[in-house]
Amino acid sequence: MTGERRKFRREGEERRRDALIAAALELVAEGGTGAATVRAIADRAGVTPGLIRHYFQSKEDLTRAAYRAMMDAMNADNASVLETAPEAPEARLAAFVAASLRPPVVDPASMGLWAGFIHMVQRDPAMAAVHEATYLHYRDLLQGLIAALPRDTDAATLRAQAIACNAVIDGLWLEGGAAPHQFGPDELARIGVTSVGAILGIDLLPHLPKP
Repeated sequence: MTGERRKFRREGEERRRDALIAAALELVAEGGTGAATVRAIADRAGVTPGLIRHYFQSKEDLTRAAYRAMMDAMNADNASVLETAPEAPEARLAAFVAASLRPPVVDPASMGLWAGFIHMVQRDPAMAAVHEATYLHYRDLLQGLIAALPRDTDAATLRAQAIACNAVIDGLWLEGGAAPHQFGPDELARIGVTSVGAILGIDLLPHLPKP
């Protein structure tokens, strides 16, 4: 019974921590990081400001956790397509790139949240560390998919190609989030898969999965 009570308490604490992060994300989405004050987060989550300090050392600590949660969720949404993607390396890469440029990854609200956080990366080393970790997680996964292609290449070339492909995907993601009305149905995914294929010297468009 003691073990069950401890597990229940741990799960309850995780839910309260997640609720605080969700409240912070909602407030940042509505009014930027300045709107996510300790009192506003507490009010939104239905707790006292003192409870926030039980889970986070400071508002900045909570803000970093919220940014990490947002980026981790986007990466998870993106990588989930690999669970059902075909085994062919070209198909897996095309599915991954397409998922990066389709909902729910491409989303005006997510882009707005990202913009609300990103200015902190330049002035907060801890925030920069979160940004680097989540960025490298995505890029390493992308590089692994590129490395699996049936080509002869070296490690330096793989790294450079992953950086270039990631830059293309990031740019299209920003365009899609900022002005989704500018693009036709699944246009971003087609552009992304075609462009990544051009960088790698391989035709990925025939492997583009249907939305």
